[in-house]
This record gives sequence, structure tokens and C-alpha cells, in this order.
Amino acid sequence: MSIWGRAKAKVEELVGRAEEVYGESHGDAAAQLHGEAHRLEGEAEEEAALRDEAVRRDPDDGAAPVR
Repeated sequence: MSIWGRAKAKVEELVGRAEEVYGESHGDAAAQLHGEAHRLEGEAEEEAALRDEAVRRDPDDGAAPVR
């Protein structure tokens, strides 16, 4: 995932957190759950991007070397 993809995931996470806080402060359970879903989706996308970058940097899959 490119830097733009990671930025999009972070924005989605932050928007979700803001919506979650809005739901908590106004007693709106639907907004709170919707915000939590956005936050978790953004976190998952960001973690996937970091994992993909780590694999590109070190493609070793743990297999024994071939002789």
C-alpha cells in the first residue's frame, strides 16, 4: 500500500474515532458503533499496509535455504 493508502487508512481511523466520541458524548449508540467500525477498519488497513511493507523489505518466509 502506498503512502496515500496509509494516509487514507489513518484518516478513516480518525474520523471513526471522532464519530465514536460524538456518539458517547451525545448518548447516540448507533453513531458510537458506526464510529467504532470505521476506527477498526482504518486500524486493520493500516496494519495490513505495515505488514506488506515489512514483507517487501524482508521477503524471507522462514524456509530453509536450498543447497
